[in-house]
Amino acid sequence: MDSVKPLSGELSNSFDTLMVSGGVEIRQAQNGGTEISLTDWKDLPMELLLRIMSIVGDDRMVIVASGVCTGWRDALGWGVANLSLSWCRDHMNDLVISLAHKFTKLQVLSLRQIKPQLEDSSVEAVANYCHDLRELDLSRSFRLSDRSLYAVAHGCPHLTRLNISGCSNFNDAALVFLSSQCKSLKCLNLCGCVRAASDRALQAIACNCGQLQSLNLGWCDSITDKGVTSLASGCPELRAVDLCGCVLITDESVVALANRCPHLRSLGLYYCQNITDRAMYSLAANGRVRSQGRGWDAARGGGGNDWDGLASLNISQCTALTPPAVQAVCDSFPALHTCPERHSLNISGCLSLTSVHCACALHPHRAGRAILSNHAY
Repeated sequence: MDSVKPLSGELSNSFDTLMVSGGVEIRQAQNGGTEISLTDWKDLPMELLLRIMSIVGDDRMVIVASGVCTGWRDALGWGVANLSLSWCRDHMNDLVISLAHKFTKLQVLSLRQIKPQLEDSSVEAVANYCHDLRELDLSRSFRLSDRSLYAVAHGCPHLTRLNISGCSNFNDAALVFLSSQCKSLKCLNLCGCVRAASDRALQAIACNCGQLQSLNLGWCDSITDKGVTSLASGCPELRAVDLCGCVLITDESVVALANRCPHLRSLGLYYCQNITDRAMYSLAANGRVRSQGRGWDAARGGGGNDWDGLASLNISQCTALTPPAVQAVCDSFPALHTCPERHSLNISGCLSLTSVHCACALHPHRAGRAILSNHAY
């Protein structure tokens, strides 16, 4: 919904009149004309209706309001840009189909489910009417097939964020096609999409989606270095990459990301047991090059985030790593912390790495400073 704005005097008077009006009242105005009291909620000025819906902030109320009359439906259809149906526990599929034609100006739509409800027919309805969508969440939609991805690709070409985590029925051919149509994607969550997230799909994403900043490939265990290195070459704007559970990748993937993605801030390598010290030293070397000439305090107090380098690294269960290599990474990136207050370097399950410490261990006063700035991450 639009941000809440103060009501103008005219709109405020209309609302007050409606609240106290018990029926139609026509009376003589001071200027000799007539005044007509509002007698029904359907008489609300459209601007006031949108303000009320903004204040209410409840998507269920918006849906109810859209069914009051044609005027309300049209006003909300043009005024509502953000809608979430994740609260719906039953019959979400029918609800989406009934609403899609009413909210044609949606830019953000969340259809995340607790239990599988959505079917291809509802996603196709969204794609047929909501051509301005920028963000779409279809996570945990276990019933959806490739029909949905093809529909989204055709109908929603302006997407910048797409979450299809857990959609295990999608195939990589559909994802390849989607990447060719939705070239403005910046955030893509493919966690658990074991059939869609293949090396072939990553190569297509690298070719088509050069603005990509965040990619979650968690537990997509068919991915290899071939796909990740292509991604690193084609998507240099990457800030966050999650490769947790991608058991086939090796140091080659990490080296490619370290060398070609200078803005990388978050990297997940949980259970990637083929990762060795070589990958860590590559990360550390690139960190030192980019922060050359800056001390710890300069890195913490700078105006931008990109040059800070890694702020989150998960190497849990990467049992081949040794303390010197991981310590080198920690020393190269001031935003990485092992201290309880921040804990952005996750080494759980690696007993050999318990000796790795962040700079806070040597400079306790910095830990306190880090707590104060924790909201930045």
